[in-house]
Amino acid sequence: MKKITLIAGLACAVLSARAQDFSTVFKQINTEVQSNSQAYKNLKSATDKIGHRLTGSANGAKAEEFAFNLLKSYGFDVRYQPFEVESWDRKTLSVKIGGDRTNLSPVKAVTLAHSPVRANVTAEIIDVGNGLEADYESIKDNVRGKIALIYIGVLPGSPAGTASLHRSEKTAIATKYGAAGVIIINKVEGGVLLTGTASVTGKLIPIPAVCIGLESGTALKAKLKSGPQFAQIAMTNFSGMIKARNVIATLKGTTLPHEKIVVGGHLDSWDLATGAIDNGIGSFSIIDMARTFKMLNLQTKRTVEFVMFMGEEQGLLGSKAYVAQGLKDKTLGQVRFMLNYDMTNDPKGFSTSRKEMEPLFKSWGAEVVKIDTGFKNLFHAGAGLHSDHQPFMLEGIPTGGGAGGKLPNNSGPFYHSDGDGFHLVDEQGMKNTVRYSAMLTYALANTPTIPVTRFSDADLKAFLESQKLKEPLKIAGEWKWGD
Repeated sequence: MKKITLIAGLACAVLSARAQDFSTVFKQINTEVQSNSQAYKNLKSATDKIGHRLTGSANGAKAEEFAFNLLKSYGFDVRYQPFEVESWDRKTLSVKIGGDRTNLSPVKAVTLAHSPVRANVTAEIIDVGNGLEADYESIKDNVRGKIALIYIGVLPGSPAGTASLHRSEKTAIATKYGAAGVIIINKVEGGVLLTGTASVTGKLIPIPAVCIGLESGTALKAKLKSGPQFAQIAMTNFSGMIKARNVIATLKGTTLPHEKIVVGGHLDSWDLATGAIDNGIGSFSIIDMARTFKMLNLQTKRTVEFVMFMGEEQGLLGSKAYVAQGLKDKTLGQVRFMLNYDMTNDPKGFSTSRKEMEPLFKSWGAEVVKIDTGFKNLFHAGAGLHSDHQPFMLEGIPTGGGAGGKLPNNSGPFYHSDGDGFHLVDEQGMKNTVRYSAMLTYALANTPTIPVTRFSDADLKAFLESQKLKEPLKIAGEWKWGD
């Protein structure tokens, strides 16, 4: 009995020592970030000196170099991961709407990405509500040749439980039913215009797609109830092969160097503003996590890669390139976990695609709470699409990041818009992202055992179905099971 008690006591002592080791490093990370974080300053510098960070543009190349040089200055082994893809950029746009197709009035609008290189369409407008399959059931024979008017989210008054789809998926459905064009209504008051991709594949779509403001859209819906309305959409855009580069800073593992923790977020932005929220706050927080590791000379058992992805906004191009390269050279299997930071701000807990991680994540979170009670140790298990975790997740790799955070200064409505500027950023919010996420990264990279591995093909299918991701993946052509 004494022997069993002694063994149990030793086991508890070992576990306590491990926890204490993490706690000590967590405190060091906290002190360093609170005192010396450069995330806010670096993001301000980038928005001032570079402006937007559109993939394939001169500004995009400057952003790649900016991130590379920062990480190099912190003492990292940094490399570019070049990729060549078909990219897109807007040129000219004219949208006119009215009840008389020979006398239309201009309406403020913005082109959605991957619209055709050239289009000039005049047609009657048809209101398809939320733009879901169910909205076409009674009107599908009347959509062909018309311009579909679609609300970007879920319209007020929609049936309880109505799900939404991404703007690209709604555009794909409209195209399937023969629409000649798409007008998407933003849901933000004040005439805010939102851009983003209308393509589920990252390639050109066959019809022009634009976004108009909430007030313009609401007025148009009202007019359609009393009579026909027409629109002319005329646009030119650029589409062609471009070169871009992911930026990868590597901290080599000590005892498990062939196991990787990838900490990634997209560096690129849209071109209407400077992309301070989407995704400056995420990508520059990752850069500062990397700085913190070097400043404290932290060692990790597993290799950590801090990755700045380009091309996320145009179809997850950089993260897809990373995964494709990993499959090609048979190194993707080394990735044990992918943490993604896209518009992450002031997290209150940790999220992951794998519920089995809850005991570990909660235990690490409990140590964080001892340092700062502002961290609520929330835990969320689940998954969605349309950010750089997606290509990893679709290969069965566990993903995660921050949970329960809130965007600063009511900035949520301004992502992808002409209002996404540095004035929206909160310095302490970024510090919180950096310190809590650096702690999570350190713990993942040093825990003796990560209790999850890549999903098998069958388990991945079941997981995606459980997350209600089958329909959007089928629309995007990324559902590989065929049923």
